Amino acid sequence: MSIDELSGSELGTKTYWDRSYNEEIANYKNHGDVGTIWFDEDSQFRVINWILKQETISSDVSIIDMGCGNGMLLIELAREGFSNLLGVDYSENAIKLAKQIAKDQELNIRYQSADLLNTKLCQQQLGTFSIVHDKGTYDAISLCPENPKEKREAYLSTVNCLMNENSLFILTSCNWTEDELLISLADKFIKKCCIPTPTFKFGGKTGSVVTSMVFTKKII
Repeated sequence: MSIDELSGSELGTKTYWDRSYNEEIANYKNHGDVGTIWFDEDSQFRVINWILKQETISSDVSIIDMGCGNGMLLIELAREGFSNLLGVDYSENAIKLAKQIAKDQELNIRYQSADLLNTKLCQQQLGTFSIVHDKGTYDAISLCPENPKEKREAYLSTVNCLMNENSLFILTSCNWTEDELLISLADKFIKKCCIPTPTFKFGGKTGSVVTSMVFTKKII
């Protein structure tokens, strides 16, 4: 089965995010404003609360945030006692902002820029992680004006290579439904569970504004 592609948008370009984070750096310096949290804080805290409830996840578990932006998810995880945290983003401006926020809050979080579509390089530079987290990065790649399907597949290959047989991939999307994600990720991942999100009813059907799912790596 296949899914319909999304319409291309500037949200799917590095130019947009570099410009956006450059503005957020200036706002942070001038006003202490950490900037926008992708989607909303509720989506972020639902993921964090789910992680905290898992008895098998310890505070020293290795976590990578793919497309970390200003790093606020990792900031909150560090406040909860998690110590092995890495944020990566293809925007150097995002990494600059995230590093400054973490430094000002005296939190030990690692950040680095990375081309998440370059699977081989990411595997060499980053290693493997117990939790791979994505809130909005898969969505942004899906909005690339050029070759979004190929870029999504490259990104998912990178995610797959950063996982071992026991790792978890936590993915939150506002553009794709659960059924669509299951189709797109079927070759490399297995659904473990959904993290409950608010639902709405329209025309007799129930839906969600945001989809948040947890996957394990398909071992072939």
